This record gives sequence, C-alpha cells and structure tokens, in this order.
Amino acid sequence: MCTYLTEKIALEGSGKGTPGWFPVTQAAVYVDHPQHHPQEHTVNIDFTNPERGPSARVALELTEEAARDLVDAIQRALDSAPDGLAAAGRRPAAV
Repeated sequence: MCTYLTEKIALEGSGKGTPGWFPVTQAAVYVDHPQHHPQEHTVNIDFTNPERGPSARVALELTEEAARDLVDAIQRALDSAPDGLAAAGRRPAAV
C-alpha cells in the first residue's frame, strides 16, 4: 500500500546524473511503486535541483532493509569522523 506521504528536505551537496555533476538542493523520500526495481513497493529517494529541470535528478529505489542499512551506514560514517569535518561552509585546507 502506498503511503502517499513524501518527506522533502532542503540540502546542500552534489549529484551525478546524465548531464554530469550538478548541485543538489533537495531530497524527497517516499514509499511507492518503483519504476525499475522488481518489487511491489520500495523506499524511493530523489536527489534533485529543481532549478535545473528534470534532468538534474538522481533517483534511488531501495528495499526497506537496504534503506535501513543505508541510514545505519550514514550514521556510522558520521560517527567515525571528527565533528564538523563535512559541515556546510567548510572548505579544503590550503596545500
């Protein structure tokens, strides 16, 4: 059953799609029928930049287990790095 609930967040990052790398400014997360994955429902995540049109999109269709594993992996990666290392506004140190 589709929930028809979409969680949208503004974010700062980069994604690589058909046009190459582009700034990602938004993510949408929802449970719905997948377009490609051979399963009835998936957790879908769209990373987009609406200002750049429909080609500025990276889409994921994950099983529930894979989505939960991804959340855990992100948390472990963040926990293993010093606080603020990947924070917004932080730029590479001069070499």
